[in-house]
Amino acid sequence: MSKDLTKKAAEMLLNGATLLGDPCPYCRGVRVMKEGHALCINCGREPEKKDIKLEESPQSKKSGLEETLERKLQVLSKELEGEANHEKQQEILKSVNSVLETLEKIRGKQ
Repeated sequence: MSKDLTKKAAEMLLNGATLLGDPCPYCRGVRVMKEGHALCINCGREPEKKDIKLEESPQSKKSGLEETLERKLQVLSKELEGEANHEKQQEILKSVNSVLETLEKIRGKQ
């Protein structure tokens, strides 16, 4: 551990940096972090930056049609809730059933 690194780490800590619980990935030394930059007090290296891509599960990917049908179900549900006429309720329920069947077909293909 060089005096320069120790001095730099001390300055960082005095200016609001924090000690990290995770050790340096290169030498397992203590690290100090400020403004998103981690400095190892032992070797002076910073971990290389890597973009992390989160993969979506197939179920979380929805087609435009699937999203449209889900919105339609919400509209039909609100319409059914406010409808007092029994015949109109039956028509709405037929529409809901049709939308649900279509959604099942779409989701079955994914």
